[in-house]
Amino acid sequence: MKRNFITAVLMTIVTTVLLGIVYPLVVTALAQVLFHGKANGQLIQKNGDTIGSWIIGQSFTSERYLHSRPSAAGNGYDAGNSGGTNFGPTNQKLIDRVKGDVATLKAENPNQPIPADLVTTSASGLDPDVTPAAAFFQVPRIARVRGLSEDRVRALVERHIQGRELGFVGEPRVNVLQLNLDLDEIATK
Repeated sequence: MKRNFITAVLMTIVTTVLLGIVYPLVVTALAQVLFHGKANGQLIQKNGDTIGSWIIGQSFTSERYLHSRPSAAGNGYDAGNSGGTNFGPTNQKLIDRVKGDVATLKAENPNQPIPADLVTTSASGLDPDVTPAAAFFQVPRIARVRGLSEDRVRALVERHIQGRELGFVGEPRVNVLQLNLDLDEIATK
């Protein structure tokens, strides 16, 4: 009995050290060496300041920018509080929010179908991308506010469309932050 107890305690100590300390340190070191940018959140630096991440969405409310899809993460795009609302399709809060968003978007771009991702939140609430349809829907507003031709903004959106991973995984998408940074580059030229 005593021998089994000592063996159990030693195994607990060994596995705790190996799996709780050594393994995480090795994986972290490999990630830093092999995938440094990805391991650190794919942060975007501008003039020495971190302005965002390629993989975590953020809110853009100015009419000058491409807007992200709505976020239910905390107060919006809160990475420490990610997750959907879990509201069901009959939840009145969800219905009221979607109706309000639809009304706003109809006023912005009348007679155009509204892409679903502009009125629905994602499971994480942190999506950095919108569908190409959602990006194209916003072209008239962005062009009008920035004093650009719709063709120029549409061409910029087309350049930012990312295809499916490996040709078959996921859906085509447009990274909101990347496009907005390029819109600002146009403005400074």
